[in-house]
Amino acid sequence: MAPPVLSTPLEPTAAGANSQRSVPVLGHGPWWRRFLSFAGPGYLVAVGYMDPGNWATDLAGGAAYGYSLLWIIGLSSCMAMLLQILSARLGIVAQADLAQLCRMHSSRRSAVAQWLMCEVAICACDLAEVIGTAIALKLLFGIPLTYGVILTALDVLAILWLQQRGFRYLEAFVMALLGVIFLCFAINLLLAQPEWRAVAAGFIPTTQTVTDPGMLYLAIGIIGATVMPHNLYLHSSTVQTRSFSTSEDGKHKAISFASADIVVALGLAFLVNAAILITSAAVFHTSGHAEVADLEQAYKLLGPLTGAALASILFGVALLAAGLSSSVTATLAGQIVMEGFVQLRLPPWARRLITRAVAIVPALFVTIVYGDQGVTSLLILSQVILSLQLPFAMWPLIRYTSSPDIMGRFATPRPVAWLAWGMMALIVSLNGVLLSRL
Repeated sequence: MAPPVLSTPLEPTAAGANSQRSVPVLGHGPWWRRFLSFAGPGYLVAVGYMDPGNWATDLAGGAAYGYSLLWIIGLSSCMAMLLQILSARLGIVAQADLAQLCRMHSSRRSAVAQWLMCEVAICACDLAEVIGTAIALKLLFGIPLTYGVILTALDVLAILWLQQRGFRYLEAFVMALLGVIFLCFAINLLLAQPEWRAVAAGFIPTTQTVTDPGMLYLAIGIIGATVMPHNLYLHSSTVQTRSFSTSEDGKHKAISFASADIVVALGLAFLVNAAILITSAAVFHTSGHAEVADLEQAYKLLGPLTGAALASILFGVALLAAGLSSSVTATLAGQIVMEGFVQLRLPPWARRLITRAVAIVPALFVTIVYGDQGVTSLLILSQVILSLQLPFAMWPLIRYTSSPDIMGRFATPRPVAWLAWGMMALIVSLNGVLLSRL
């Protein structure tokens, strides 16, 4: 049964009004060429899974607990893959993004409440990008942290230029920066010389993660930094930039390509996150620097402890690339949720400045009042906020993708839906344990 025609006409959202179905997809030829023509949205999503917020939680987890939290990174990466595949399926089959469907199937008051919660998540994510980029500018160029925070507002110019050039240029920019991050950490991982047997043991779950309040806090931070709630809205919109056939066979092929795109892109993000924690564990935990959670402190210690000054430089370059690339997805996600939930359209530059201003104010306050140590605490807190907000994005996603009325024959099979609901229950439980111990 084909999914029903939506009763309310939907306008294209920020994936861009001029970007919807703007990227042609090859209908024939070798599989790998057709896949490459579809690849791209997964990498925009992957940016959020390796943004500066991940760095703080991964560094802190590796320094304090060695390799013990690697299984949390693996678990959260698998969760992210499943949720993003569901998000892509929703956008391809329903031809509407998650925010639009939430508006259509909710009361006005509920839609506004969902929008505001999502905005909190986006601002928390953007806060991490502001702090991470400012720290990178300080480490690489000696720019004071306060000035670096202010300079982060200027990235709106680069984003606007890329959007005007076309969606493929935006994707190419992000993919190039992801390549820089991956290369930098691949080299640093070799310089760190971890104990690979201990690394493998770190992927075995342990009950200490729940019984140790400090480890639990970092574990939830890692989940919040890895499974980004606003990415669920973003992906359901960006897959609609592909000009695929809307027949049942065309949608089936599009889902296959989108799923492969996500697995490859988030596989790369998993390797980067794991490399950050492994490097931190090998360099800091084993040398007795268990307190390292500060990005600047990590930058200063990496070179001396590995015996290679290049390690610190690569760390700073990768951090800057992570901050710049994640700014793109925060802007797109912000436009999508605003237009989808409340049908409020703003020019991209205005949306970017508003989002960045909300993030800059607390970052400036903490920087001025508490200094660099306060900034690191704020960075980790932003990731915990994302984890607390995540179930509010998962609920409608799982509900809509499981609905035959919306998805037709593409509705999520029951075992997969049960798995997704179980993931949500796990996150809610972990969040409840954390809140009870604060």
